[in-house]
Amino acid sequence: MKTDTILITGALGQIGSELAEKLKTIYGKNNVIISDIRDPKDVNYDGIYEVIDVLDVERIKEVIHKHNVKTVYHLAALLSGTAEKNPMFGWKLNMDTLLTFLELAKDKIIDKIFWPSSIGVFGPDTPKDNTPQNPIQTPSTVYGISKLSGEYWCKWYQQNHNVDVRSVRFPGLISWKTPAGGGTTDYAVDIYYKAIENKKYTCFLEENTYLPMLYMDDAIDAILKLMATDNNELNEFKSYNLGGLSFSPKELSIEIKKHIPEFEISYETDFRQAIADSWPSSIDDTEAKTDWGFEPKNSIEKMTEIMLTNLKIKLNK
Repeated sequence: MKTDTILITGALGQIGSELAEKLKTIYGKNNVIISDIRDPKDVNYDGIYEVIDVLDVERIKEVIHKHNVKTVYHLAALLSGTAEKNPMFGWKLNMDTLLTFLELAKDKIIDKIFWPSSIGVFGPDTPKDNTPQNPIQTPSTVYGISKLSGEYWCKWYQQNHNVDVRSVRFPGLISWKTPAGGGTTDYAVDIYYKAIENKKYTCFLEENTYLPMLYMDDAIDAILKLMATDNNELNEFKSYNLGGLSFSPKELSIEIKKHIPEFEISYETDFRQAIADSWPSSIDDTEAKTDWGFEPKNSIEKMTEIMLTNLKIKLNK
């Protein structure tokens, strides 16, 4: 009998690259198949890599059969800022591919799915402060519309076909290991790079724009905890809210200046300001804490110290 294996789509992205390393330490590198659209010669990875265009259903089935994949972490997506520039492709990539994996689970070809949603599912009519688990949701972006639709598709497949699909609504994610990838919250990654390299940063959001954020270690821990929890303990049929940190560009710049006193920030807003204005400023994640023990460990102070220390090494500064 072959050992059941894990497939990660979009595995070279911000979440996937770190999740893959964690899963390898738990299950062994030969049981974690990473996939992305990039040519293998451009990928430096210790383990098994498969080229997959997630819009190619037959290729997905081929890889699943080849490696006896039973659990899929489906991370491939077009993020908020990028999807607004290419809405039809953003919808197709974010929606069609989720339905592919839900159908595979319905047909018992795979057993379990993790799929990330986002705070993008909220909108201008949603309470901004301490946003609850199930408020009014009126997303105003292609990304948010696709994620909210995805949540309801997951719920439908759970209730009608007993599909084991699990999901969280990620806030902005911050990591020193991978660069920003086109999201509205990505200023909170890019600012650290610019602080080290140029001692200054021009932010595309206003200085007092508060958004919920999460350090990547806490995000990976959340995924693993959720996936390890007995299904009977999970009471939310859609995606679980995740909070963590909530800060503004101004507050983050003040924290950076404690380590780099000469750092300066300026502001030139663009279309992403309207996106940020439609999102929550803080998140109530009581359900995630109650049902499966979500508990972020990193503060803005601890995160900034970790980011700057490791990026200086990474950038040879």
